[in-house]
Amino acid sequence: MGLWELFVIALGLSMDAFAVSICKGLSVRKCGARHMLICGLYFGVFQALMPMIGYLLGSQFESLVTSVAPYIAFALLALIGVNMIRESKDDGDEHVCDDFSAREMVPLAVATSIDALAVGISFAFLRVNIVPAVSFIGLTTFFTCVIGVKIGSLFGNKYKSRAEYFGGVVLVVMGLKILLEHLLG
Repeated sequence: MGLWELFVIALGLSMDAFAVSICKGLSVRKCGARHMLICGLYFGVFQALMPMIGYLLGSQFESLVTSVAPYIAFALLALIGVNMIRESKDDGDEHVCDDFSAREMVPLAVATSIDALAVGISFAFLRVNIVPAVSFIGLTTFFTCVIGVKIGSLFGNKYKSRAEYFGGVVLVVMGLKILLEHLLG
């Protein structure tokens, strides 16, 4: 997997956290560097940790599923992507409070990084060099979330659903790419 593909996956994975960061930016009266760093760190760390856990789990079952690995990677990425697209269409108002404590941030970080766990499993099947990959995903998420908090404080809830939709489309396209490379390669 090349750097470009990894960047696209990292960006797609970070869109849930980006959307929540926008909402967190909306929740504060005056957005400061502290708010941006807290969101970036929590979401970035969990977005890096979850694919590592998924990779370790996937590596345990690699010998059983090597022949179907591209299909599993496609299915996982496509399911995650379609779910993100579906969630982007949901008009339900999400309430995000202005609390940036660990009690508030850890559940948000876990919830937004569950899809990264599944991507980590697919990384194991694709034999991705995991340490640079999860580092890149974590850093990409960190920066998108820092920007998301600032955007939320400036522009409001206008772009939240677009970010989720874009992230979902990106993951579906990457899943299709993996499947097509396997079938045509």
